Amino acid sequence: MEKLISSKHNIQHVPESYILPPETRPGKEAILSCNCIPVIDLHGNIDSNRQDLVQRIMEAAQEFGFFRSYLQFIMLELMNKTVKVAEEFFQLPVEDKASVYSEDPRKGCRLYTSIDYDHEKVHFWRDNLRHHCHPLEDHVGDWPGNPTRYRDVIGNYAVRVRELSFVLLDLIREGLGIESGYFEGGLAKLQMMSLNYYPPCPDPALTLGLPKHADPNLITVLNQGSVPGLQVLKDENWLALQPVPNAFVVNIGHTLQVISNGMLRSAEHRVVTNAYVARATVTSFIQPSNDSLIQPANVLVDRCSLPRYRPFRYDEFLRTYIKDAQDGKAPLKQYQISRT
Repeated sequence: MEKLISSKHNIQHVPESYILPPETRPGKEAILSCNCIPVIDLHGNIDSNRQDLVQRIMEAAQEFGFFRSYLQFIMLELMNKTVKVAEEFFQLPVEDKASVYSEDPRKGCRLYTSIDYDHEKVHFWRDNLRHHCHPLEDHVGDWPGNPTRYRDVIGNYAVRVRELSFVLLDLIREGLGIESGYFEGGLAKLQMMSLNYYPPCPDPALTLGLPKHADPNLITVLNQGSVPGLQVLKDENWLALQPVPNAFVVNIGHTLQVISNGMLRSAEHRVVTNAYVARATVTSFIQPSNDSLIQPANVLVDRCSLPRYRPFRYDEFLRTYIKDAQDGKAPLKQYQISRT
């Protein structure tokens, strides 16, 4: 528990173990705000505007790997309440969080700090609570019981965000020309909820909340609250995504890039810290079951006659993803099929 960055108080200087090498520090240079990430409005009758929605999502997923999305049945009140509950959890006394703290990455509900504290070269300025949430009844009993409304609020939110994720996946499936029902079953079986907490940092120029990375899963839906911190890499330049009320940030994961045979891209992003206020975010990951076979969809291979990636099991990829991330390597490179 003493490793949690949120458990340390009155930090006047960034500890040496959190200071990044000069070439990977965010520095003090101002980052441009990105106003060009498309907004996909899913209010109203989706089918009446379906062709346009599919086209806009595909364009965003191909160019940025990111887009913003609104959905009518996930209200601003629920989004705000979810971030507030996350803040309440991380601000609890240490003894109230001890029951879910674990250094075992295999644990289904786990509070920990940074990414891989005992094996990484430099630590990152965040604490994280991560747990499974589908099927809800199988996992909710393992979640924190404090704050007392945690299970009710996060449970309701998880169900709603899963619905949004599958609406988006179906539109993406249609845009790729993949058969109906493709993402049913193992490919989108699991849902993981990740609550991040980034305490105020004495010198944000020296460290990061999360390093440059792209997500390994299928699709990610982020509720980034009201405090900025997310940055996306586009054409070798970092762009800051300012929070937009009632809008989720959605990004394509490595797994969906492979299934699309490279038509879609998983965009690299990072999280910067803030010198004055804490930042809490809530992220939902839709991911395959561990034994799922990940490969380009047959219809896309038939279309171009060339698979760009070899088949692999998802649990195999997760193992190499973690190691490659630690070594600074591109996680999909070893799965790419080279053409000479």
